[in-house]
Amino acid sequence: MSVLFPLQATGGLDTPTAQPQFKSVAGDGNRPLDTGCEIFSSEQVFSPLMLIKQSAIQHNQQALAAWCREQGVLLAAHGKTSMSAAVLRQAVAAGAWGLSAATPAQVRALRSFGVRNVFLANELVDAAGIRWIGEWQRQHPEHQFLCYVDSLKGVALLDRHLAASGVTLSVLVEVSQPGGRTGCRTADEALAIAQAVQSSAHLSLVGVAGYEGAIAAGRDEAALTTVRTYCQKLCDISTMLADNALFATDTPILSAGGGAYFDVVVSSFKAANLPQPPVILIRAGAYMAHDDGLYARIAPFAQPNSPYQLHSALEIWGRVLSRPEPGLALLDFGRRDVPFDQDMPIPHAIRNEDGSAPRKADGMHISDVNDQHAYLRVPESDPLAPGDWVGCGISHPCTAFDKWRYLPLVDDHYRVTDAAYTAF
Repeated sequence: MSVLFPLQATGGLDTPTAQPQFKSVAGDGNRPLDTGCEIFSSEQVFSPLMLIKQSAIQHNQQALAAWCREQGVLLAAHGKTSMSAAVLRQAVAAGAWGLSAATPAQVRALRSFGVRNVFLANELVDAAGIRWIGEWQRQHPEHQFLCYVDSLKGVALLDRHLAASGVTLSVLVEVSQPGGRTGCRTADEALAIAQAVQSSAHLSLVGVAGYEGAIAAGRDEAALTTVRTYCQKLCDISTMLADNALFATDTPILSAGGGAYFDVVVSSFKAANLPQPPVILIRAGAYMAHDDGLYARIAPFAQPNSPYQLHSALEIWGRVLSRPEPGLALLDFGRRDVPFDQDMPIPHAIRNEDGSAPRKADGMHISDVNDQHAYLRVPESDPLAPGDWVGCGISHPCTAFDKWRYLPLVDDHYRVTDAAYTAF
């Protein structure tokens, strides 16, 4: 019996350097698309591909930075959305104070991007992570670092593993709700943790933090009331800690504010009853890419009469694989390529297989996705054919970037201007 396509015993086929790095690039897949490459007519492009509209992402970064300046608050833009140096450096250049991270590995990646101010918006309890961050801070004392504590054990872990570097870290007590995510639940717990921090040799208490996005959904009045009530809890605990002289600063930080409710958070924190106005630090991240689904519905700038607007920056483009029955086309992207946790991709545009004749995707929607297929429902009379391009917006950018090592940035004519590499 013959063997089809026998592997050559060279030892090279399974080495990382031999593996294609960029699934949307033709050829060996080990170099990005050339600057100036025209996406829809280039032989360099493999389908499907996720791309970033550069004008949209720059507009969004500038819009939130302008709003923060207007409100007198700071922005620690959440890096975990894109984990891309090309995107996140632009956010800092646009005016963000720094970037937020969720894990020690993300902190390390942000430091490798050259980010000077990093907020680990999470508990830091991993011994190796604590030691790495402590050593970085010892070597780079000019770089600012913040993180959470929500337990006495967490304080003890930080104190023990920071001893090797000898540095002092600035921490915020995280406060949550019963049934919520990380964060102590009561004022008494927060007081005990703050007292432990004050007694620590390697920690300094600089504020109170939380995350409102885990306790509410939507923009109805019930959701907004839930967020305001939670923010008041953070304010009340901050006042209690200030009254007990537990902060190591006269102007403690109040931090919350993800992509959905940062407007409500800021207005609530401005009313905090503290001896000095707090430093308000929000942590939105999805605003940079925005979307055509979840955040297009709930983001503050998407609400009626908002003086600011955000533009969707991410698009997934794929080819029609098949028109197997009336009213149905199968596309060549699926769960491996697009987010599906909030909404299906939203069809916007059609092009012929050579990129010509752009038109709107009127009357079309995606009903389901498999691993590598999308079910596009189309009017039976539509001439859409195998090989044609279909472009879609996405819903929830936080589960879009992590599916791609590389995304080309393009201008408004879909010509490549830059490369975004992700570090998940």
